[in-house]
Amino acid sequence: MPSRRASPPINASPPAEKEEILEKEADQDENTEEEIFYEEVDQLQAHGINVSDINKLKCAGVCTVRGVQMVTKRNLCKIKGLSEAKVDKIKEAAGKIVNCSFVTAMDISFARQKVITISTGSKQLDSLLGGGIQSMSITEAFGEYRTGKTQLAHTLCVRVQLPLNMGGANGKAAYIDTEGTFRPDRIRSIAQGCKVDDDIALENIIVARAYNSDHQMELITELAARFAEEKGAYKLLVVDSIIALFRCDFSGRGELAERQQKLGVMLNRLVKVSEEFNVAVFVTNQMCADPGAGLTFVADPKKPVGGHILAHASATRLYLRKGRGEERVAKVYDSPDVPESEASYAISNIGITDISI
Repeated sequence: MPSRRASPPINASPPAEKEEILEKEADQDENTEEEIFYEEVDQLQAHGINVSDINKLKCAGVCTVRGVQMVTKRNLCKIKGLSEAKVDKIKEAAGKIVNCSFVTAMDISFARQKVITISTGSKQLDSLLGGGIQSMSITEAFGEYRTGKTQLAHTLCVRVQLPLNMGGANGKAAYIDTEGTFRPDRIRSIAQGCKVDDDIALENIIVARAYNSDHQMELITELAARFAEEKGAYKLLVVDSIIALFRCDFSGRGELAERQQKLGVMLNRLVKVSEEFNVAVFVTNQMCADPGAGLTFVADPKKPVGGHILAHASATRLYLRKGRGEERVAKVYDSPDVPESEASYAISNIGITDISI
Protein backbone atom coordinates (compact mmCIF):
# COMPACT_ATOMS: atom_id res chain seq x y z
CA MET A 1 0.00 0.00 0.00
CA PRO A 2 1.26 3.51 -0.79
CA SER A 3 2.36 5.40 2.29
CA ARG A 4 0.00 8.13 3.37
CA ARG A 5 1.46 11.66 3.44
CA ALA A 6 1.19 13.31 6.79
CA SER A 7 -0.11 16.85 6.91
CA PRO A 8 2.66 19.36 7.63
CA PRO A 9 2.53 20.76 11.14
CA ILE A 10 1.46 24.36 11.60
CA ASN A 11 4.83 25.24 13.12
CA ALA A 12 6.59 24.09 9.93
CA SER A 13 5.94 27.47 8.27
CA PRO A 14 8.87 29.89 8.26
CA PRO A 15 8.63 32.64 10.92
CA ALA A 16 8.10 35.40 8.33
CA GLU A 17 5.37 33.41 6.58
CA LYS A 18 3.80 32.56 9.92
CA GLU A 19 3.65 36.25 10.84
CA GLU A 20 2.01 37.02 7.48
CA ILE A 21 -0.66 34.38 8.10
CA LEU A 22 -1.37 35.75 11.58
CA GLU A 23 -1.64 39.29 10.22
CA LYS A 24 -4.12 38.17 7.55
CA GLU A 25 -6.20 36.33 10.14
CA ALA A 26 -6.21 39.43 12.36
CA ASP A 27 -7.32 41.56 9.42
CA GLN A 28 -10.11 39.11 8.62
CA ASP A 29 -11.29 39.14 12.25
CA GLU A 30 -11.19 42.93 12.28
CA ASN A 31 -13.21 43.11 9.03
CA THR A 32 -15.73 40.65 10.44
CA GLU A 33 -16.17 42.81 13.54
CA GLU A 34 -16.71 45.86 11.36
CA GLU A 35 -19.28 44.11 9.21
CA ILE A 36 -21.25 42.46 12.00
CA PHE A 37 -22.14 45.36 14.23
CA TYR A 38 -25.61 44.15 15.26
CA GLU A 39 -26.59 41.96 18.22
CA GLU A 40 -28.22 38.67 17.34
CA VAL A 41 -31.60 37.91 18.86
CA ASP A 42 -30.09 34.77 20.46
CA GLN A 43 -28.51 37.06 23.06
CA LEU A 44 -31.96 37.41 24.63
CA GLN A 45 -31.53 33.89 26.02
CA ALA A 46 -28.95 35.22 28.52
CA HIS A 47 -31.65 37.53 29.87
CA GLY A 48 -34.23 34.83 30.58
CA ILE A 49 -36.02 34.48 27.22
CA ASN A 50 -36.85 30.91 26.16
CA VAL A 51 -35.27 29.42 23.05
CA SER A 52 -38.72 28.54 21.71
CA ASP A 53 -39.79 32.20 21.92
CA ILE A 54 -36.57 33.32 20.22
CA ASN A 55 -37.24 30.87 17.39
CA LYS A 56 -40.74 32.33 17.01
CA LEU A 57 -39.18 35.78 16.59
CA LYS A 58 -36.79 34.44 13.95
CA CYS A 59 -39.64 32.83 12.00
CA ALA A 60 -41.33 36.23 11.92
CA GLY A 61 -38.18 37.82 10.49
CA VAL A 62 -37.08 39.47 13.75
CA CYS A 63 -33.48 38.26 13.96
CA THR A 64 -31.66 41.03 15.81
CA VAL A 65 -32.08 42.72 19.17
CA ARG A 66 -32.52 46.08 17.46
CA GLY A 67 -35.16 44.44 15.29
CA VAL A 68 -37.11 43.55 18.45
CA GLN A 69 -37.03 47.18 19.50
CA MET A 70 -38.11 48.35 16.04
CA VAL A 71 -41.30 46.25 16.08
CA THR A 72 -44.26 47.52 18.09
CA LYS A 73 -45.67 45.46 20.97
CA ARG A 74 -48.95 45.10 19.09
CA ASN A 75 -47.22 43.48 16.11
CA LEU A 76 -45.10 41.24 18.32
CA CYS A 77 -48.29 40.02 20.01
CA LYS A 78 -49.56 38.97 16.57
CA ILE A 79 -46.77 36.37 16.39
CA LYS A 80 -48.33 33.00 17.18
CA GLY A 81 -47.38 31.82 20.66
CA LEU A 82 -46.27 35.19 22.08
CA SER A 83 -48.54 36.57 24.78
CA GLU A 84 -48.55 40.17 25.97
CA ALA A 85 -46.61 39.20 29.10
CA LYS A 86 -43.94 37.45 27.01
CA VAL A 87 -43.66 40.43 24.68
CA ASP A 88 -43.16 42.78 27.66
CA LYS A 89 -40.40 40.51 28.96
CA ILE A 90 -38.74 40.35 25.52
CA LYS A 91 -38.87 44.13 25.16
CA GLU A 92 -37.36 44.58 28.62
CA ALA A 93 -34.53 42.15 27.83
CA ALA A 94 -33.81 43.88 24.52
CA GLY A 95 -33.57 47.23 26.31
CA LYS A 96 -30.83 45.85 28.56
CA ILE A 97 -28.72 44.80 25.57
CA VAL A 98 -29.13 47.76 23.19
CA ASN A 99 -29.67 51.36 24.21
CA CYS A 100 -32.36 53.00 22.09
CA SER A 101 -32.53 56.21 24.10
CA PHE A 102 -30.79 59.55 23.46
CA VAL A 103 -27.10 59.54 22.48
CA THR A 104 -24.70 62.34 21.63
CA ALA A 105 -24.20 63.59 18.09
CA MET A 106 -20.62 62.29 18.36
CA ASP A 107 -22.00 58.77 18.84
CA ILE A 108 -24.12 59.22 15.71
CA SER A 109 -21.05 60.47 13.86
CA PHE A 110 -19.13 57.37 14.91
CA ALA A 111 -21.98 55.10 13.77
CA ARG A 112 -22.13 56.89 10.39
CA GLN A 113 -18.49 55.97 9.78
CA LYS A 114 -19.71 52.43 9.11
CA VAL A 115 -21.79 53.59 6.14
CA ILE A 116 -20.50 52.06 2.90
CA THR A 117 -20.85 53.46 -0.61
CA ILE A 118 -21.24 51.39 -3.77
CA SER A 119 -20.07 52.81 -7.08
CA THR A 120 -22.59 53.13 -9.90
CA GLY A 121 -19.93 52.68 -12.58
CA SER A 122 -20.06 56.34 -13.63
CA LYS A 123 -17.59 58.73 -11.97
CA GLN A 124 -19.86 61.69 -12.65
CA LEU A 125 -22.85 59.94 -11.10
CA ASP A 126 -20.74 58.82 -8.11
CA SER A 127 -19.59 62.40 -7.60
CA LEU A 128 -23.21 63.56 -7.72
CA LEU A 129 -24.14 61.06 -4.99
CA GLY A 130 -21.14 61.78 -2.79
CA GLY A 131 -19.33 58.54 -3.63
CA GLY A 132 -22.15 56.21 -4.69
CA ILE A 133 -25.21 54.46 -3.30
CA GLN A 134 -25.10 54.56 0.51
CA SER A 135 -25.93 51.84 3.01
CA MET A 136 -28.25 52.33 6.00
CA SER A 137 -30.82 54.11 3.81
CA ILE A 138 -33.08 53.75 0.78
CA THR A 139 -31.99 55.17 -2.55
CA GLU A 140 -34.81 55.52 -5.07
CA ALA A 141 -34.38 55.95 -8.83
CA PHE A 142 -37.47 56.95 -10.78
CA GLY A 143 -37.95 57.85 -14.40
CA GLU A 144 -39.58 56.86 -17.67
CA TYR A 145 -38.83 53.65 -19.52
CA ARG A 146 -35.40 53.37 -21.17
CA THR A 147 -33.70 55.70 -18.72
CA GLY A 148 -31.51 52.97 -17.18
CA LYS A 149 -33.23 52.13 -13.86
CA THR A 150 -32.93 48.36 -14.28
CA GLN A 151 -29.49 48.72 -15.88
CA LEU A 152 -28.31 50.64 -12.83
CA ALA A 153 -29.73 47.92 -10.58
CA HIS A 154 -27.82 45.24 -12.52
CA THR A 155 -24.61 47.28 -12.43
CA LEU A 156 -24.84 47.74 -8.65
CA CYS A 157 -25.31 43.98 -8.17
CA VAL A 158 -21.92 43.39 -9.79
CA ARG A 159 -20.06 46.39 -8.40
CA VAL A 160 -21.05 45.62 -4.79
CA GLN A 161 -18.86 42.50 -5.10
CA LEU A 162 -15.72 44.51 -5.88
CA PRO A 163 -13.17 45.36 -3.14
CA LEU A 164 -13.58 48.55 -1.14
CA ASN A 165 -10.70 50.27 -2.95
CA MET A 166 -12.47 49.69 -6.28
CA GLY A 167 -15.78 51.24 -5.27
CA GLY A 168 -17.40 48.04 -4.08
CA ALA A 169 -18.33 46.63 -0.67
CA ASN A 170 -16.87 43.11 -0.96
CA GLY A 171 -20.35 41.68 -0.45
CA LYS A 172 -23.29 39.87 -2.01
CA ALA A 173 -26.53 41.22 -3.46
CA ALA A 174 -30.22 40.30 -3.13
CA TYR A 175 -32.62 41.16 -5.96
CA ILE A 176 -36.43 41.19 -5.73
CA ASP A 177 -37.77 41.22 -9.29
CA THR A 178 -41.39 42.38 -9.57
CA GLU A 179 -41.52 42.89 -13.34
CA GLY A 180 -39.57 39.90 -14.68
CA THR A 181 -36.70 42.07 -15.98
CA PHE A 182 -33.71 40.44 -14.25
CA ARG A 183 -31.27 39.09 -16.86
CA PRO A 184 -28.33 36.82 -15.90
CA ASP A 185 -26.70 37.46 -19.29
CA ARG A 186 -26.60 41.17 -18.49
CA ILE A 187 -24.84 40.37 -15.22
CA ARG A 188 -22.28 38.34 -17.17
CA SER A 189 -21.45 41.18 -19.56
CA ILE A 190 -21.17 43.72 -16.72
CA ALA A 191 -18.98 41.32 -14.70
CA GLN A 192 -16.66 40.81 -17.65
CA GLY A 193 -16.37 44.60 -18.02
CA CYS A 194 -15.43 44.82 -14.32
CA LYS A 195 -12.93 41.96 -14.75
CA VAL A 196 -14.91 39.73 -12.41
CA ASP A 197 -15.56 36.03 -13.00
CA ASP A 198 -19.13 35.99 -14.36
CA ASP A 199 -19.99 32.63 -12.76
CA ILE A 200 -18.88 33.85 -9.34
CA ALA A 201 -20.77 37.11 -9.89
CA LEU A 202 -23.99 35.19 -10.53
CA GLU A 203 -23.41 32.93 -7.50
CA ASN A 204 -23.15 36.02 -5.28
CA ILE A 205 -26.58 37.32 -6.32
CA ILE A 206 -29.81 35.79 -5.02
CA VAL A 207 -32.96 36.58 -7.00
CA ALA A 208 -36.64 36.09 -6.24
CA ARG A 209 -39.58 36.81 -8.54
CA ALA A 210 -42.42 38.48 -6.63
CA TYR A 211 -45.93 37.94 -8.04
CA ASN A 212 -48.05 40.12 -5.76
CA SER A 213 -47.59 42.76 -3.07
CA ASP A 214 -48.09 40.25 -0.22
CA HIS A 215 -45.46 37.95 -1.71
CA GLN A 216 -43.12 40.93 -2.02
CA MET A 217 -43.47 41.61 1.71
CA GLU A 218 -42.87 37.94 2.54
CA LEU A 219 -39.64 37.99 0.51
CA ILE A 220 -38.37 41.02 2.44
CA THR A 221 -39.09 39.22 5.73
CA GLU A 222 -37.27 36.13 4.40
CA LEU A 223 -34.28 38.29 3.43
CA ALA A 224 -34.02 39.71 6.95
CA ALA A 225 -33.59 36.16 8.28
CA ARG A 226 -31.02 35.36 5.57
CA PHE A 227 -29.04 38.54 6.26
CA ALA A 228 -28.84 37.61 9.94
CA GLU A 229 -27.90 34.01 9.15
CA GLU A 230 -25.04 34.91 6.80
CA LYS A 231 -23.71 37.64 9.12
CA GLY A 232 -22.61 40.62 7.07
CA ALA A 233 -22.24 38.82 3.74
CA TYR A 234 -24.93 40.88 1.98
CA LYS A 235 -24.36 44.56 1.26
CA LEU A 236 -27.07 45.37 -1.30
CA LEU A 237 -30.82 44.82 -1.61
CA VAL A 238 -32.52 45.77 -4.90
CA VAL A 239 -36.28 45.98 -5.42
CA ASP A 240 -37.11 46.50 -9.11
CA SER A 241 -39.66 48.00 -9.03
CA ILE A 242 -41.12 48.88 -5.65
CA ILE A 243 -44.53 50.02 -6.92
CA ALA A 244 -45.37 47.78 -9.91
CA LEU A 245 -47.31 45.09 -8.01
CA PHE A 246 -49.13 47.64 -5.86
CA ARG A 247 -50.45 49.34 -8.99
CA CYS A 248 -51.85 45.98 -10.12
CA ASP A 249 -53.22 44.76 -6.78
CA PHE A 250 -54.92 48.05 -5.85
CA SER A 251 -56.82 49.91 -8.55
CA GLY A 252 -58.84 53.09 -8.45
CA ARG A 253 -59.22 55.79 -5.83
CA GLY A 254 -61.35 53.50 -3.67
CA GLU A 255 -58.32 51.32 -2.85
CA LEU A 256 -55.74 54.10 -2.81
CA ALA A 257 -55.73 54.53 0.99
CA GLU A 258 -55.24 50.78 1.58
CA ARG A 259 -52.49 50.67 -1.06
CA GLN A 260 -50.59 53.54 0.54
CA GLN A 261 -50.89 51.99 4.00
CA LYS A 262 -49.46 48.66 2.84
CA LEU A 263 -46.76 50.43 0.84
CA GLY A 264 -45.84 52.42 3.96
CA VAL A 265 -45.48 49.22 6.02
CA MET A 266 -43.21 47.69 3.37
CA LEU A 267 -41.02 50.77 3.08
CA ASN A 268 -40.75 51.01 6.85
CA ARG A 269 -39.54 47.40 6.87
CA LEU A 270 -36.94 48.16 4.20
CA VAL A 271 -35.63 51.15 6.18
CA LYS A 272 -35.27 48.95 9.27
CA VAL A 273 -33.48 46.21 7.31
CA SER A 274 -31.02 48.75 5.89
CA GLU A 275 -30.20 50.07 9.37
CA GLU A 276 -30.14 46.67 11.09
CA PHE A 277 -27.73 44.99 8.68
CA ASN A 278 -25.91 47.99 7.16
CA VAL A 279 -27.04 47.21 3.62
CA ALA A 280 -27.72 49.61 0.78
CA VAL A 281 -31.35 49.41 -0.35
CA PHE A 282 -31.86 50.48 -3.97
CA VAL A 283 -35.42 50.66 -5.31
CA THR A 284 -36.68 51.66 -8.73
CA ASN A 285 -39.94 53.50 -9.21
CA GLN A 286 -42.27 54.24 -12.10
CA MET A 287 -43.78 57.52 -13.25
CA CYS A 288 -47.27 58.62 -14.15
CA ALA A 289 -48.81 61.55 -15.97
CA ASP A 290 -50.23 64.35 -13.83
CA PRO A 291 -53.50 65.50 -15.47
CA GLY A 292 -53.61 68.72 -13.46
CA ALA A 293 -50.06 69.78 -14.38
CA GLY A 294 -51.19 71.49 -17.61
CA LEU A 295 -53.42 73.84 -15.66
CA THR A 296 -50.50 75.09 -13.55
CA PHE A 297 -48.07 75.47 -16.46
CA VAL A 298 -45.65 72.84 -15.10
CA ALA A 299 -42.81 72.14 -17.53
CA ASP A 300 -42.74 68.39 -16.82
CA PRO A 301 -46.27 66.92 -16.39
CA LYS A 302 -44.91 63.56 -15.12
CA LYS A 303 -44.39 62.63 -11.49
CA PRO A 304 -43.18 59.55 -9.57
CA VAL A 305 -45.77 57.03 -8.36
CA GLY A 306 -46.15 56.32 -4.63
CA GLY A 307 -46.99 59.80 -3.39
CA HIS A 308 -45.72 61.21 -0.12
CA ILE A 309 -45.34 57.77 1.49
CA LEU A 310 -42.55 56.78 -0.89
CA ALA A 311 -41.08 60.29 -0.98
CA HIS A 312 -40.57 60.36 2.80
CA ALA A 313 -39.21 56.80 3.04
CA SER A 314 -36.47 57.32 0.43
CA ALA A 315 -33.43 59.12 1.82
CA THR A 316 -32.05 59.88 -1.65
CA ARG A 317 -34.25 60.26 -4.73
CA LEU A 318 -32.79 60.22 -8.23
CA TYR A 319 -34.74 61.45 -11.24
CA LEU A 320 -33.47 59.73 -14.39
CA ARG A 321 -34.36 61.12 -17.81
CA LYS A 322 -33.28 60.78 -21.43
CA GLY A 323 -30.82 63.25 -22.91
CA ARG A 324 -29.53 63.78 -26.43
CA GLY A 325 -28.65 60.60 -28.31
CA GLU A 326 -27.28 57.99 -25.91
CA GLU A 327 -26.95 60.46 -23.05
CA ARG A 328 -28.93 59.96 -19.85
CA VAL A 329 -29.25 62.56 -17.10
CA ALA A 330 -29.59 61.91 -13.36
CA LYS A 331 -30.83 64.66 -11.07
CA VAL A 332 -30.75 64.58 -7.29
CA TYR A 333 -34.43 65.14 -6.53
CA ASP A 334 -34.01 64.96 -2.78
CA SER A 335 -31.17 64.00 -0.43
CA PRO A 336 -30.00 64.79 3.12
CA ASP A 337 -26.35 64.41 2.06
CA VAL A 338 -25.87 66.20 -1.26
CA PRO A 339 -27.40 69.31 -2.88
CA GLU A 340 -29.66 69.21 -5.93
CA SER A 341 -27.54 68.82 -9.04
CA GLU A 342 -27.30 66.87 -12.30
CA ALA A 343 -24.86 64.45 -13.92
CA SER A 344 -24.72 62.70 -17.29
CA TYR A 345 -24.16 58.99 -17.77
CA ALA A 346 -24.52 56.36 -20.49
CA ILE A 347 -25.66 52.74 -20.76
CA SER A 348 -23.10 50.43 -22.38
CA ASN A 349 -22.32 46.71 -22.63
CA ILE A 350 -20.55 46.93 -19.26
CA GLY A 351 -23.46 48.66 -17.51
CA ILE A 352 -23.61 52.27 -16.37
CA THR A 353 -20.61 54.34 -17.54
CA ASP A 354 -19.56 57.92 -18.17
CA ILE A 355 -20.40 59.66 -21.43
CA SER A 356 -17.53 59.14 -23.89
CA ILE A 357 -16.24 62.40 -25.31
